[in-house]
Amino acid sequence: MGYDHIELEINEGVALLRLNRPQVLNSLSAALIADVRSALAAVSGDPAVRALVLTGAGRGFCTGADLAGGESRPGASIGENVAQSMEEHFNPLAHDLFHLNMPTVAAVNGIAAGGGVGIALATDLVFAARSASFKLVFVPQLGIVPDLGSSFYLQRVVGRARALGMSMLGESIPAEQAAEWGMIWRCVDDDQLMDEAMSAASRLAAGPPLAYPRLRSVLAAAEHNTLDQQLDLERDTQRILGDSEDFLEGVTAFLQKRPPNFKGR
Repeated sequence: MGYDHIELEINEGVALLRLNRPQVLNSLSAALIADVRSALAAVSGDPAVRALVLTGAGRGFCTGADLAGGESRPGASIGENVAQSMEEHFNPLAHDLFHLNMPTVAAVNGIAAGGGVGIALATDLVFAARSASFKLVFVPQLGIVPDLGSSFYLQRVVGRARALGMSMLGESIPAEQAAEWGMIWRCVDDDQLMDEAMSAASRLAAGPPLAYPRLRSVLAAAEHNTLDQQLDLERDTQRILGDSEDFLEGVTAFLQKRPPNFKGR
């Protein structure tokens, strides 16, 4: 399948999805979002694909919504048009990324601003080039609140004080500082970014496909569960995964001192 606003490559179980509107720092138009969601659906349904890497073409990762190319409905207020666009495009994208049935890796190759921060944080592992940065422009520049999931993720990963500071002041957070804060997995030299991200994705692709989505759900539930509720969830999840062929393979491989060969069954 051909795409107009993204590039999609699949090699040895890893899908590389590159946002491809470099002339506008990969800002999110409705057409680009449609391409991304179509690609996510395609890789999700392909049993040969077991990990995804998301990055941006050119000198930026993603600068959020394309404010110059927004859609509008006759008779609707600006706020109604914004909400409709979120309902039809941005929110489904955030949902699709978080719920993808495979591990996801972001390779942040430049500025991640606005909704671009939300896209990066929706992935499981974020690698950022040393020259990259993260900036929430919603409140100080636009007078709106962070969206595309950034209000959900940010406070969880950096704490309330830093989330408020980033959101209210809109200061650019360098990749090294983001790593120190625990906002991202790792800051790497620019020329090593794609090698590091692809290497991690390859390792993930060789891992247990059934366990990754369950891990994501278990960690998300821990944000609101009591300890007893979380212990019950761990038990119930282990019951399901413990009946899988992958668990038997993992135990067998451990006892035989060899790498496991997970099949997703």
